[in-house]
Amino acid sequence: MADSQTTVALNIGSQRIGMAVFEVSKNGGLILKDYGSETIVADPAMDSTRVSQTRVAVADLAQRLKVGKVKARYALSGQAVLTRFVKLPPIQGDDIEQIVTFEAQQQLPFPLNEVVWDYEMIEGAASEKEVVIVAIKNDALDEINGAVNDCGLGTAEVDVAPMALYNAFRSTYGAPEEPVLLIDIGAKSSNLLYIEGKRFFTRSVNIGGSSITAAIAKEYNIPFMEAEHQKISNGLVALGGGHTEQMDEAVAALAMVIRNALSRLPAEISRTTNYFRSQHGGSAPRRILLAGGGANLPYTLEFFQEKLNLPVEYFNPVRNVAIGKGVDPAVIQREGHLMGELVGLGLRGSGKSEINIDLVPVVVEQSRAADRRKPFFIAAAAVLLAGMAAWAVSKNLAAANAAEKQKLMEETRDTIQPIKSRIDGLLKREASLRQIASAGYAGTETDRAFWMDLVAELRGAFASDSVWLTELEPINGFSAAKALEPKTAANAKAQNGRPVVKADFFNAQYGASSLADIQVEQPQQQGKGARNAPPPGPPVVTANAIRIKGFWRENAKAQNVVYDLLKNLRDKSSVFKFTVADPAAPAKTINLGEDQNLGKILTISAVPEKAGDLGMPFEITLPLAREVAIK
Repeated sequence: MADSQTTVALNIGSQRIGMAVFEVSKNGGLILKDYGSETIVADPAMDSTRVSQTRVAVADLAQRLKVGKVKARYALSGQAVLTRFVKLPPIQGDDIEQIVTFEAQQQLPFPLNEVVWDYEMIEGAASEKEVVIVAIKNDALDEINGAVNDCGLGTAEVDVAPMALYNAFRSTYGAPEEPVLLIDIGAKSSNLLYIEGKRFFTRSVNIGGSSITAAIAKEYNIPFMEAEHQKISNGLVALGGGHTEQMDEAVAALAMVIRNALSRLPAEISRTTNYFRSQHGGSAPRRILLAGGGANLPYTLEFFQEKLNLPVEYFNPVRNVAIGKGVDPAVIQREGHLMGELVGLGLRGSGKSEINIDLVPVVVEQSRAADRRKPFFIAAAAVLLAGMAAWAVSKNLAAANAAEKQKLMEETRDTIQPIKSRIDGLLKREASLRQIASAGYAGTETDRAFWMDLVAELRGAFASDSVWLTELEPINGFSAAKALEPKTAANAKAQNGRPVVKADFFNAQYGASSLADIQVEQPQQQGKGARNAPPPGPPVVTANAIRIKGFWRENAKAQNVVYDLLKNLRDKSSVFKFTVADPAAPAKTINLGEDQNLGKILTISAVPEKAGDLGMPFEITLPLAREVAIK
């Protein structure tokens, strides 16, 4: 049964469950390979058990026909769905989907997310476009689909009985010019199909076999099941003109009850015909076809001929269907008018149906989506695997090439390593010599410029006819923090810094140094590079402060003139450092030029040292902005 040319059709009616197995012949026609049906209780009082009864009936048919675990196409009764025929405005093909969705929102009494719906474009009157919209509540469809799936059958498509009947009619009778009315009398409802050429219209009315049974039960005050038994065993439809006069009185009475109950259907047909003609531009039918289990009562055909005054015949959907060897022709002949939905579903499987409605349950849609994605997943996986294989091959080749290059480079490295060691030593020695040379020449030039800048700053800051400088003395090891310490008896005579130049430098012999004898530690070379280092140069003596001496003479500001000139130097100097770290709080700084600090670095006399002197001496020691090499 897994053959793609095989279709398992299932018609789920209110009382009758039918199943058929079709195959497609070589010329494209249908072959009925197997057929069976089951009847369930149609008592309205037992509606709550209808799904479970359907499940049992479908399971029995699947087992009897040996269909196995295949995907079936099944049809829902017209009463179970909502069907709307809507005329569309003149639109382009690209806009149909949006227009139909809008119309579905307007026509259906439920939000679209609560229903499963589908549509099909059909021919309307003249040049009008018309669409049939079919919908069913999600939970109702899931309940029915679950009953089918519980029996081991999958879901290929979900059709609707009126659409399946229409497909069967078109396959059997073509597109007749005269209007035809197909009356499918079911247990709970009857489907009315108006067919005119390629046009059709359908409506489901709540009149069927159960209505007749209910009328019998009410008339004779008997249970529904007993009334159903009486209808099947003794029931017939009474006709006019003294038709029941020759019958048994009980049979005649039962026939009249059945006639009266069935007479409601011609009235509904007349009302539906008027609606079809006025709203859809259709024509009144000129021929009647009967189908469904409700047409099995004797004289039903004659009753509709009498009421509708039109020729009536039974619908024969299997006329163009080949009967397989395993099917009893007598059964098909007797029940052919009951098989319209099954033939329509078989045509769906062969691809020769005119209307293709598919109400897809959510689980089926998810399964279909997964099936549609499988080829892409497989292709993607194949591409991924191929890419990974190519990547692995390329990586292996690259790794082999890299290993070979690494080996070659290691051999080359071992060869040139001794040479590299000698070159590195020479480069280090060159760098050291370059550093010494650079420091010596460049540093000397920088230091020379520093002393020139210092003299220039002092000359500019102390430009006054009341003050003159007599001596500049470089100092080594001066500590501004020590100078700020309070003077005590212990440190009053302590020397802060040492003069770099000898006090009697002017008496030095020619060629002798005038610098004071200051011991400077020479850094020691250590490590492997010591032997390659250049020889140490002479020790370098630096100055970090200048002691300035001079005189001031009488003037309007007196000795304050020195203070003012010193403040002027503080504001403009780039070679002296007037801010030092606070010994008590290193994070803070102290300004040597402030009034409270000047007295600690400035010594000034208010009277001449001896009689006859024209000026009073002063002395100030100022830290330099940087240490400056002296030699």
